[in-house]
Amino acid sequence: MEVKLSNLPESSGCYLFKNDEGQIIYIGKARSLKKRVRSYFQKTHSDPKTEQLVSLIADLDILVTNSEIDALILESNLVKEHRPKYNINLKDDKHFPYIKLTVNELYPRLFVVRRMADDGARYFGPYTSAGAMRKTLAVIRRIFPIRSCSLDLPSKRKHHVCLDYFIGRCPGCCEEGKTTPEAYRTMIDEVIMFLSGKSKEIVKRLTERMERESEELKYEAAAKIRDQLRAIDSVVQRQRVVSYDMLDRDVIAVAEEGTDACVGLLQIREGALLGQEHFIVATAGENAAEIVRNFLPRYYKTSIIYSKEILIPVEIEDRELIETFLSEKAGQRIYIKVPQKGEKAELIDMAFKNAKHNLDLFLAQKSASKKRAPHAIYSLQRDLYLRTMPRTIAAFDISNLGKELAVGSAVYFADGQPRKSEYRRMRIRTVEGQDDFSMMKEIVGRYLNHLAENQKDYPDLLLIDGGKGQLSAALGAVRELNIESLQMASLAKRFEEVYLPGHPEPLSIPRTSSSSRLLQRIRDEAHRFAVNYHRNLRSKRLEESALDNIPGIGKKRKLDLLAAFGSVERIKSAALEELSATPNIRPSIAKAVYDYFHMPAENNSQAGGIDQLQDEQMIDE
Repeated sequence: MEVKLSNLPESSGCYLFKNDEGQIIYIGKARSLKKRVRSYFQKTHSDPKTEQLVSLIADLDILVTNSEIDALILESNLVKEHRPKYNINLKDDKHFPYIKLTVNELYPRLFVVRRMADDGARYFGPYTSAGAMRKTLAVIRRIFPIRSCSLDLPSKRKHHVCLDYFIGRCPGCCEEGKTTPEAYRTMIDEVIMFLSGKSKEIVKRLTERMERESEELKYEAAAKIRDQLRAIDSVVQRQRVVSYDMLDRDVIAVAEEGTDACVGLLQIREGALLGQEHFIVATAGENAAEIVRNFLPRYYKTSIIYSKEILIPVEIEDRELIETFLSEKAGQRIYIKVPQKGEKAELIDMAFKNAKHNLDLFLAQKSASKKRAPHAIYSLQRDLYLRTMPRTIAAFDISNLGKELAVGSAVYFADGQPRKSEYRRMRIRTVEGQDDFSMMKEIVGRYLNHLAENQKDYPDLLLIDGGKGQLSAALGAVRELNIESLQMASLAKRFEEVYLPGHPEPLSIPRTSSSSRLLQRIRDEAHRFAVNYHRNLRSKRLEESALDNIPGIGKKRKLDLLAAFGSVERIKSAALEELSATPNIRPSIAKAVYDYFHMPAENNSQAGGIDQLQDEQMIDE
């Protein structure tokens, strides 16, 4: 969102605000898109509706136009199509309707659909006024007796005509002898002509009927026919946004920069600009003509709807060949033109502006992609109700398996990835015994003091390994340091429950969610780092045993004795014969060990060793 706001063009156009679900909630137009769109985010709003709208904006799209008048008309078209909540009351969030004529059936039917499909039927539309289209459909049904049933005809089952036949609304397609496929097809051809805009004859007949009803003082019937004429006029009359010749056309332009290019395509239907598409392509030195030449066959190969005219910015190789290819697929003559001046050249310029904007936006997003947080970070902010995004997280754990050598660890993650240069490990200094709460308070306080002394930023989130008790202890360390607005959470191992300060109950976060998995991964890394540190210290203490004080005992013989007896305490209580039987231990060395541990205490003040942690360390044989 920040990238899009910083890359808005100065030109006129329409902007589409979207919520976090991607739904369009507001459409507006502007003389300067840059000034207008930014104004929503640079000041407070006295209007509660606008204030609420801004709070819901999560994304935006824009359409660049040649003038503010074009933007005004385009805004009207887009609002009618999308019906955003903050433009009008949301009543119909569907696509524009089409009239579908099932010409692939023996006895075609006519009805309304919201989406086109490649099913062999003939589609007419889209229509921006659904009400007028339905009235026109009723007019067609009144003038042309098209069947409205859903029977699969022809059928082996015997059917009889329904009421529609007797009131002149159906020629009786279901009953043999009432009509023929040829006669019915002739009528369908007339319907196609009417829907294709050749409606003068129908208008003439209805006008004559309306005048006749009026002369006979049947004003109500005349008014109904008047409404029918208005509905027909709504069908054949199209809104004019950018073109006044009522043609369907696609307008293509190319914007290039370096090895990237954007192909922009404006979709104009019966003179109205209904939408745009853009395609980012990687180039290998191709110019605009080569890009367009490669784009046309690939884009239209799977297309269902073909415009009669395609405008391109430059002359391309094999233009006539591509025209022939598209004409065969469309079933009608397709023209590819390169306008040089006038209205069509202005359309090319509009397409280029949109392609240039989309390319600039792509390049800005590309350069900022490394700065963008992973999806799990956004999910974590949402699930933990955090004020700021937790792009940096420090996690803490305690390892305390015995009476001594309690240690703590602090691991550091940035955008969900470990940054091992910021890892810290600490020996517990102020706590005696197994008091995990006090130990957690100590290491969190020391870690934050270290950051303050080195003028480093605090992490966005502190993650504590444990439950409410550990979290409360860590919170106490934060308060003692008078640090405000530091976000914290704890993760308990047993049920992977997440606790927040001030919330007695754990949050309900699915274990399989991306945010929960991220927390577990960071917590497990803190645990691994603490346990490894604890093991290293215990191994080091093992090497600093009382055996080091005996002449003739080096590292290898010390390991041989510990492997045979398991601990210094067992070596101390062993008989001389047992020591002598130890592999690789000569009798003289065995006697030296035995004498060391059995001489009077006053003659050997170091018999107890340095620390007795080694007596608790068992070595498997």
